[in-house]
Amino acid sequence: MGRRKFLARSLATGAALGFPSLHAAGSNDEIRLAVVGLRGKGNQHVGLFKGVKGVKVVALCDADRKVLEGCAKKNFGGKVGTHVDYREVLDRKDVDAVCLATPNHWHALGAVWACQAGKDVYVEKPVSHNIWEGRQIVKAARKHGRIVQTGTQSRSAVGTREFIADLHAGKYGKVKLARGLCYKRRKSIGKVNGPQKVPDHVDYNLWAGPREPAPVMRRQFHYDWHWQWPFGNGDLGNQGVHEMDLCRWALGEQALAPRVVSLGGRFGYDDDGQTPNTQVVILDYEPAPLVFEVRGLPDEKGVERMSHYRGGRVAMVIECEAGYFVGTNGGTFFDHAGKKVKGYTGELGRHHHQNFIDALRTRKSGDLRAEILDGHLSSALCHLGNISQRLGAAISREQLEDQCNGKDLRAQVFGRLLEHALVHEKDFSQRRMMLGPSLAFDPAAERFTGNLAKDANPLLKDDYRAPFVVPENV
Repeated sequence: MGRRKFLARSLATGAALGFPSLHAAGSNDEIRLAVVGLRGKGNQHVGLFKGVKGVKVVALCDADRKVLEGCAKKNFGGKVGTHVDYREVLDRKDVDAVCLATPNHWHALGAVWACQAGKDVYVEKPVSHNIWEGRQIVKAARKHGRIVQTGTQSRSAVGTREFIADLHAGKYGKVKLARGLCYKRRKSIGKVNGPQKVPDHVDYNLWAGPREPAPVMRRQFHYDWHWQWPFGNGDLGNQGVHEMDLCRWALGEQALAPRVVSLGGRFGYDDDGQTPNTQVVILDYEPAPLVFEVRGLPDEKGVERMSHYRGGRVAMVIECEAGYFVGTNGGTFFDHAGKKVKGYTGELGRHHHQNFIDALRTRKSGDLRAEILDGHLSSALCHLGNISQRLGAAISREQLEDQCNGKDLRAQVFGRLLEHALVHEKDFSQRRMMLGPSLAFDPAAERFTGNLAKDANPLLKDDYRAPFVVPENV
């Protein structure tokens, strides 16, 4: 079924209902859910939602038939609706909401189509593959009155919420700098000699969706798409979006940054990955900037131990007048001497999933802890950094060392990256270090400005193939 025919049928149904919830859930009514994308995180979502009172998972969907059948058998003994084609899920009248845990390039289209079909959405991070389509989800949610939650579950962590409340109440004084850390080991994905065979159990046309089903140039079909630009956003938009979201939340910023610059590259091995495994991004918020660091390589060659910054590895570090906080799902605030001031519990559980279901019953998007606008903004900050990175030019070790001279923030954070990179690559001529341009950005219009806008603005949006097109008019 083509997209136009499918949407015509779904929109006709929605128009007749005025786009309320297809199943008007009261406080005691059952919420009927479909989970789409069932490897790893999606399979976890099935278990978490099954544990929420008043929720029934009625459908599963995945373009990989083997994954689909395995999840259905494991969680339901095979007694659940299964679909390879997501459009069939949206056409079911007994599905009230969808949980999307697909690859990144499907997130926005899946969410917009669900909103148009009158269904609520839990969409995994990053909510988008580019900045434009993230804003399209927000528009679709508003137009069709949908409840759309983002999968940045740390916003539901008890201790994190308590720390942010204390911070915004002024307990620790003004924030001076927010630093996000993604120091997470990422090994080589290998290098192939030519196109790889798509597994027989994968419908590659449906898996590719908005992207051209180009030859597969990676050894492992699943997951390693994260490190290739057509489908993923690198670790900045994978693990890093969690910590990016926390940093923006701590800063209290509700718009994108007015300027961005990125420095980084892929070091330590030669493989089919395209995204940086070593990267630093500076987002020039005022008065307090946001710095994000990605490190996929260990602290030293020959060991697996990762670096840390003030004890944090996958965390936010919020530097304030009174000291600094380190953590993700909870954490600790220290004074400037490193003495513990207050600890915050890291309890998470299924609070985020429960919050989504609670909001479906109240029909108030304001009840969500990670509403789609927050998801869009935090995902888009990652995209801003990657756009600067992708427009970068090779920089020699000597040139970078010159950039690191000085006491300003840029020199300091570039120096930290240089120090780490030199552990693994002494000669940058063998592996390119890319310095992105400093890009000016209009947060209101969500467009780049200035001399480099002509190069940067085309990267705000991807090319799509019919019928898997994120619509201009949602």
